[in-house]
Amino acid sequence: MSILQLASNRRAPRSWGSTLQLIAGAALFWAVAASLTFIAAPGLDTFGRLLVFSESNGLSMLFFALVLQRFRIFSSARPMLRWVLVGAIAVPLGYVLGHVIALRLLGEPFRLLSMGHDRMVPVIFTVLIAGFGLYFFATRERLANEAVARAEAQRLAAETQLRLLRAQLQPHMLFNTLANLRSLVADDSKQAVHMIDQLIVYLRNTLSASRIDTSTLGEEFTQLRAYLEIMSVRMGPRLIYRLELPPELESVPIPSMLLQPLVENAIKHGIEPKVGAGSIEVFAQRTADGVEITVADTGLGLPPGSDISMTADMATGSYGLVHVRERLQVLYGSKASLTLNPHVPSGFCATVKIPT
Repeated sequence: MSILQLASNRRAPRSWGSTLQLIAGAALFWAVAASLTFIAAPGLDTFGRLLVFSESNGLSMLFFALVLQRFRIFSSARPMLRWVLVGAIAVPLGYVLGHVIALRLLGEPFRLLSMGHDRMVPVIFTVLIAGFGLYFFATRERLANEAVARAEAQRLAAETQLRLLRAQLQPHMLFNTLANLRSLVADDSKQAVHMIDQLIVYLRNTLSASRIDTSTLGEEFTQLRAYLEIMSVRMGPRLIYRLELPPELESVPIPSMLLQPLVENAIKHGIEPKVGAGSIEVFAQRTADGVEITVADTGLGLPPGSDISMTADMATGSYGLVHVRERLQVLYGSKASLTLNPHVPSGFCATVKIPT
């Protein structure tokens, strides 16, 4: 670890613990540098004096680097330019201050630099080490910034997909439900009123979800209940559903409309094509790592001989499992997952695991 490592973490305030770790790492780094100087230039000086000068110079450079990072002119510059500016100031100032400290510790009279080839070796070695540190950490910061930019692009892409999902899901639901309402008004006014009530709940929750990126499990289950109630009126006895959410999990945050595509997929590809009745169960439970939500149906399931690894392609369009998996990857990385398995005795099971 170089004494100029500070700038690689300049955007996050350092705690006392991380600062002490940085100082300890810098002390170890410059102890190694003193050892290399002692080996590379035998007879230059005793190891003790080299160690005192190396530690004093290195920690002094660290001090100036920490101070310089607080100035706006450095924080707003591009990474490579910022490192050059910090190094151009921190290295010479740290070298001078380090020499003053080292000579005071050794009880010797002050002298900044003695002439002679042997006395230039520590200076050249210090500059080379500092230059290497500048280049290394500037490169690391550039790569880190590129990774952040890629992650941000993926997040924006996921948000765009979510907006498309919302834009397509609402008219899709509205048109089909209104078509059913038209026939129910004349044939069964009580059921028509019930469907209108559920449609109001569904649209209200969908509108709220369209304005935010995160909702709660309680809100998601309320929206799913309204949706499934509407679908049960449309499909009649062909659809049976059950929702199970423990009260202690109702306030758990979750990406908005994350479960809706899974339930839509279960109906579209499992229940609707099946002859006879089918059921959908959605339940959540606490796990050691977070929360697990399962959407299981007793629909058609996978065709015989199908590869479970290819089931993400079952849901085409913007309602598919691929969309859910990509959102989880962008938002949580490897901490979240979507697993797909056959449901016994028939149907399909999708399980989402998210950290809390």
